[in-house]
Amino acid sequence: MVKKIFPSRFSIINAFALLFLIVSFVVRSIFLAMDFSQVEHSFFGLVKVFIIGLFFDIGALSFFYTVAALYFMLLPEKFHGSVVDRIICYLGWSLGLLIVYFSFFAEITFWDEFQRRFNFIAVDYLIYTYEVVKNINESYPLPLLIGGMLFLVVLTTWYANRKGVFKWAFQSTSTFRQKMVPTILAIGIMLLYSGKVENEDAEQSDNRYNNELSKAGIYSFFAAFRNNQLSYKEFYRTIPENAALSVVENHIKSPSDSLLFPDRSILRLVKGSDEERPNVVLICVESLSADYLGVFGNKKGLTPNLDSIARAETYFTNLYATGTRTVRGMEAITLAVPPTPGRSIVKRERNQGLYTIGEVFKSKGYSRTFFYGGDGYFDNMDKFFSGNGFDIVDRGRGFLPSGDIVTDRKNIEDGEVTFENAWGVCDEDIFKRVLKEADISSAEGKPFFSFVMTTSNHKPYTYPEGKIDIPSGTGRNGAVKYTDYAIGKFLRNARNKPWYKNTVFIIMADHCASSAGKWELDVANYRIPAILVNFDGLEQQKINIQCSQIDVMPTVFSLMGWEYKNNFFGRNVFALDSSEQRAFIGNYRKLGLLKSKALMVLGDGKTANQYQWDPEENSLKKSPMDTLFLNEAISYYQVADFLYNHGGLNSNLGL
Repeated sequence: MVKKIFPSRFSIINAFALLFLIVSFVVRSIFLAMDFSQVEHSFFGLVKVFIIGLFFDIGALSFFYTVAALYFMLLPEKFHGSVVDRIICYLGWSLGLLIVYFSFFAEITFWDEFQRRFNFIAVDYLIYTYEVVKNINESYPLPLLIGGMLFLVVLTTWYANRKGVFKWAFQSTSTFRQKMVPTILAIGIMLLYSGKVENEDAEQSDNRYNNELSKAGIYSFFAAFRNNQLSYKEFYRTIPENAALSVVENHIKSPSDSLLFPDRSILRLVKGSDEERPNVVLICVESLSADYLGVFGNKKGLTPNLDSIARAETYFTNLYATGTRTVRGMEAITLAVPPTPGRSIVKRERNQGLYTIGEVFKSKGYSRTFFYGGDGYFDNMDKFFSGNGFDIVDRGRGFLPSGDIVTDRKNIEDGEVTFENAWGVCDEDIFKRVLKEADISSAEGKPFFSFVMTTSNHKPYTYPEGKIDIPSGTGRNGAVKYTDYAIGKFLRNARNKPWYKNTVFIIMADHCASSAGKWELDVANYRIPAILVNFDGLEQQKINIQCSQIDVMPTVFSLMGWEYKNNFFGRNVFALDSSEQRAFIGNYRKLGLLKSKALMVLGDGKTANQYQWDPEENSLKKSPMDTLFLNEAISYYQVADFLYNHGGLNSNLGL
């Protein structure tokens, strides 16, 4: 029966299919072993993981099988085993093996970094080959790995040849009709998966790790490639637009604020008093979870400088990042907006001319500069910041077309670099350049706002040797400690500058080190540090108010007494009463609203789940749905998405 359905001509693709399924099983087992403590361990739970996994492996395999089957079917019998046939078969087999081995190796490295199957991040990385390839080369023995994969291809081909796989195909006398049956079957399976099976269908467990294990990497990659942007209106729960806007306005408006266009936007005038205009330096620290700091309980002594600064100044103890990537942190800080589904606004097309914090600084006469140690073309950062009025200082390599930078751009020259890896110059080097530009701005007599993005706390975790007591390239702990060292050195150098007394510093993470956890949104992992430094008249204190990354800059503006137009969802945290405290957390698909210990999670299948969060265990337990809470969560995210897509976040809204 099997031989009738799959004639000998198909022996090559059948052998490939068997190998694909075996390798996929092995990789899934490796991931299970790597994070076994996080997985739901019941027998039936684990069986379900592998059954669902096999289902999606077959889906991924069907695409390979269809391509090969079409060739085998269409090539006439008389050409079976010809020189051209042999060349095509061996090349196709080798290419398929190379794709499989490479993808599974890439999956392991991706899982090690994100604890997820391939998603839109992996798709984005295809665009930034310089950084990604260099990072892989600096993190892993790339020549050895490539050599190993080529060796596996040769070894597998030799073994298949020895077992007669190619001989059967080349000597086959299968007719067109015989070859048509498996081809039609393969096409049918491929079309079924293409049209009916979504990658999210693998998510059949309450445990996030079980869901990720159930997926297939290649299938997940192409699913993300096909859909890395999500329409809120199409995929998420909604309520009438006017009702949603009214809910948001009631939650973001302080008693003294004046809504300017209450029927179509959240733009409002914030009252101020006794305005001060110090220079402002915002240090956005790469991947710094709160748990790495001693003031949050870490006992490893990784952040002596930040701990000392926090204890002497004012810091947030209950602050949450909006997302899991740098561009999400930038979006939250500059636009003070909850995360929209899919890509960050920083990476979207219509992301210029928006009402950012830069517009507020501009209205007060400030120069604005974005500093980045790598090439700002990565993740569209330069285009976003330049398109919103910031001058650029970065390690430019000329990837961006000249028209994409509409403001002044200065390059970090080779002579300024003491150490550099895949992601850019070391943090000491970028801070030296910040000091230099601050000197220039100060000499011109103009207040300045500097947005500084660090890079050292990023894989491969390399930095100059001899600065700290942890060798370079040995892991994140060392990178955290080096970044802490660089920040401490920067602030000590800044204190010797004449402009220091009139300068405030904000130190805040862009996102946490890892958001991976058992739950669809792992709440504790979103907590990040933020420290306010050198604020005149602000006494040292812990800010224990539950708040969001989007609230930090509106709080800073209020502390400086500014009156300004405000198009932000963020609030001055000192004006929040206990019932108004909340945080926004999300990934590219799940959107969460946290209020005290209650968490509402909106999903892209128009789903909504309410949980009770246990901070001690960092666990979630489903709780009865609170309709008012649900509508509040929907309103925030629906309005944020609507305003972005309909010009409600534009800088010229009030003109």
